[in-house]
Amino acid sequence: MRKDTTTTTTTTDERPPVRFWPAQDLFGVDFDPVLAELMREGPVTRIKLPNGEGWAWLVSRYDDVRMVTNDPRFSRKAVVENDVTRLAPHFIPVDGAVGFEDPPDHTRLRRAVAAAFTSRGVERLRERAQEMLDELVDGVLRDGPPADLTERLLVPFPLAVVCELMGVPEPDRPRMHEWTYRILSSSNGVEVSEQAKTQMCAYFAELLRKRRGTGGEDVIGLLGTAVVNGEITESEAVGLALLIQIGGEAVTNNCGNMVYILLTHPEHLARLRADPDLRPSAIDELLRYIPHRSAVGLSRIAMEDLTVAGHDIKAGEAVYVSYLAANRDPDVFPEPEEIVLDRSPNPHVAFGYGPHYCVGGMLAKLESELLVATLADRFPGLRFAVPVEELRWRPGALIRGPESLPVTW
Repeated sequence: MRKDTTTTTTTTDERPPVRFWPAQDLFGVDFDPVLAELMREGPVTRIKLPNGEGWAWLVSRYDDVRMVTNDPRFSRKAVVENDVTRLAPHFIPVDGAVGFEDPPDHTRLRRAVAAAFTSRGVERLRERAQEMLDELVDGVLRDGPPADLTERLLVPFPLAVVCELMGVPEPDRPRMHEWTYRILSSSNGVEVSEQAKTQMCAYFAELLRKRRGTGGEDVIGLLGTAVVNGEITESEAVGLALLIQIGGEAVTNNCGNMVYILLTHPEHLARLRADPDLRPSAIDELLRYIPHRSAVGLSRIAMEDLTVAGHDIKAGEAVYVSYLAANRDPDVFPEPEEIVLDRSPNPHVAFGYGPHYCVGGMLAKLESELLVATLADRFPGLRFAVPVEELRWRPGALIRGPESLPVTW
């Protein structure tokens, strides 16, 4: 791994040109060609996205990505007051949203739900998660082929798990999926996304009031206790609940991409069937490889003048990092374009890095492992029921994933 290169300096005259990065609906797990060009142009480039104002820096090299995401001189909180260039037409943050806080407030907010996301907290869900998955699979097998894996497993299973974790009653779960889809899609327009966000926030505010003082190990119970104890405000609790709930949608799309890879590379699926011990490392490699989002996610604002990989970044300028690019850094991942199921070490940053590392990372890995293992073990001869070129990926989605996966077995 490279040494830190943030001490080199250049003059502002050497700033790279600003490249427009359009929203693209790409097929399958194709790597974004604009991002590939930006990576070739340098470890630090400049971009303009379809929405928001101005331009932003893009950091794409592994070491630099980890430095920026772990450096307190780059602020998430400052983004809320700036109309930063961005992919989405709308802004997701609500008051107290943990994704847009800096330490120490960020640390305080995450502490409120930490117990649900420890190894013990996640493992507590394993048996129940497998039961829910088996019930869904039993229904698919009972009905027989063909079946749409997205509709029958990849949507309902992660939704059921995150709702179980949250403490959302079963009758309310379909609404959660619909709201999440609208919030995370750029194709519905600002008004639809904002309305869905408002509705989900109102739902969680009401659920928190109903559960206040009742305790419990689920997220709503933990948030309710934290509010009663004066550790967080009600609006902060609602913001946390919103981000955790919509984060569950990523598993649907990530696993859809994993299934696509395994069915278009049957040799990989055969290895996972033959060697169950390989599955944990295979999930890490698939997480490293899949393009789990479109363009880039949330930006940061530089709070003082500093230098990254030889480029002078001024206080007040917006900075994005690309985890997708970092996961393809050849200095860290030999043959990064290849899927190596037993890759070791595999220090991927698919769940982020630093204080904003995905709070649900362990849960997402658990769900992915259960889904892949169950498909490998219970669906002999699993294959697509339509020609691959007929598959479609969600248009305008901030998180990439297939609309449907028709299969037979």
